[in-house]
Amino acid sequence: MKNLIIIMLLLSFISACSELGERGGNKNSGNDPYADITESSLAYFSNSIGDTVLFTVNQSSLTSDAREILTSQVAWIKENGVGTVTIEGHADEQGTREYNLALGARRATAVRNYLVSQGISEDILSVVTYGKERPLKICSEESCWSKNRRSVTAISGESGS
Repeated sequence: MKNLIIIMLLLSFISACSELGERGGNKNSGNDPYADITESSLAYFSNSIGDTVLFTVNQSSLTSDAREILTSQVAWIKENGVGTVTIEGHADEQGTREYNLALGARRATAVRNYLVSQGISEDILSVVTYGKERPLKICSEESCWSKNRRSVTAISGESGS
């Protein structure tokens, strides 16, 4: 009897939820977590444009995939205007702290230089290196290291225009 009551309550709840979706009470209906994000939002920039580019081992040169993401970042920044852009350089856990700080700086600078070459003002750009101090993934395997060899474009504020 107790199980029957629980089943009836669950069916009532499911029915109420589906009716709410049909009446438009829930625009997003759970199918697309980014449905309510506008193209000018920072969430759209991070999730759809991409705020991260990856690097190969001990390298700071941009791959073709990285340049493609950065070209999209440039278009978004030009279209939406921003206050400041901080480019973070990161490295994997291999190597010394000093080496990885320098490598992170070279990676962030490579991204900065690319953005400038595509028309983004140097005045809104800054570079910071974290080396291996802020990993995305923590494990001593290539699957983690490859995610940590990155540069992140962090946007703050809106432009005055």
